Amino acid sequence: MTPEERIKELGLVLPPPAAAVANYVPWAVTGNLVMTSGNLPWRDGKLAYVGRIGRELSGDEGYLSCQLSCLNAIAQLRDALGSLSKVKRVIRLEGTMWVDESFKEHPKCLNGASDLINTVFGERGRHTRMIYTNPVMPLDCTSLVVLYAEAET
Repeated sequence: MTPEERIKELGLVLPPPAAAVANYVPWAVTGNLVMTSGNLPWRDGKLAYVGRIGRELSGDEGYLSCQLSCLNAIAQLRDALGSLSKVKRVIRLEGTMWVDESFKEHPKCLNGASDLINTVFGERGRHTRMIYTNPVMPLDCTSLVVLYAEAET
């Protein structure tokens, strides 16, 4: 089963890659490494999740926000490579969230992205990851996901 088929099996739709919102490129390739810029939880051209996890949003909504941000990052990988089948390995996931200072369940929220990657790419999706928080997020979004992937040459 291809990564695209796995996404459909999950009941998700791979969106078109989002355009950059400032002066940068959405992805870059150097050698066999693909790096995405930060991907927000876009759905149909609008942010689907805004606000702080633990205040305006629940932890479950944080999970879904990270999942959607990751789905947008996967769309960037497909744009960069032409096909997700060319992803040899997802190397790193970096997630940034906007959380209330009392919220401590960051890892569970970022599992929204990790679970998606591991399901879509199987063993090729096993990745390292890093969690960040910001006191304020771009456009008041809840989550931002960056992916690093090795491409087949």
